[in-house]
Amino acid sequence: MFDEFLLRALLAGLGLTLATGPLGSFVVWRRMAYFGDATSHAAILGVALSFAFHLPLYLGILAVALSVALTVASLSGRGHQADTLLGVMAHSALALGLVSVSFLPSVRVDLSAYLFGDILTVGWSDVVWVWAGSGAVLGLLLWRWNGLVTATVNEELAQASGVNPGRERLALTLALGLTVALSIKIVGALLIAAMLIIPPAAARAFAATPERMAVLATLSGAFAVIAGLGASLRFDTPAGPSVVVAAFCLFLLSALRRSRV
Repeated sequence: MFDEFLLRALLAGLGLTLATGPLGSFVVWRRMAYFGDATSHAAILGVALSFAFHLPLYLGILAVALSVALTVASLSGRGHQADTLLGVMAHSALALGLVSVSFLPSVRVDLSAYLFGDILTVGWSDVVWVWAGSGAVLGLLLWRWNGLVTATVNEELAQASGVNPGRERLALTLALGLTVALSIKIVGALLIAAMLIIPPAAARAFAATPERMAVLATLSGAFAVIAGLGASLRFDTPAGPSVVVAAFCLFLLSALRRSRV
């Protein structure tokens, strides 16, 4: 039984990195960290709605995450005010989710598992969901890769090349919403953005091309999952935060290498 739950956790974590590596690279390149925070914090509201309306958990989270991501995307071009609105939406959605659950007398659930993740409790259905969803995100990014990279470098150049920057932003928004839904049981709503940002940031020092950075970010995330699970089992620490700490250690090593170059 020990081997089985560990195998499920490992497969779920590795499957997630297929999405967070390439997608996180775009989050870093486009400086969308706050965008990711706003979307991930809203996942708790999705959890509350799932319980309230007896919906499948992933469906409720996905619906709310996509709704918030699309709303945030529509505000992304409004300068400093957009940053303020992002902050309002991120923390308000998180608070609304936490408060909403308290008004559901028939629901007795420990929300800490959704705030910080509990990868060691994932079932085989969760593993299938994570791999299928990550495959969909990866397929979308590969399909739109050239357009996404061009629009990230220069939107005017993208338009001149026949690429619609708005369509590429929408693709990223959809990918981000789906990734948030995938991540909720693994690292939790409060740490999803960390898995999107830290592995690509660690890979950046070793990458000369966008493709290499995406691959290295995926490998960095995979290493963080393996090391974090190992540390969690060895030192009896929370699994989700341990994975993020392992990713942070990789980032520190990357920063040290960059400072010596």
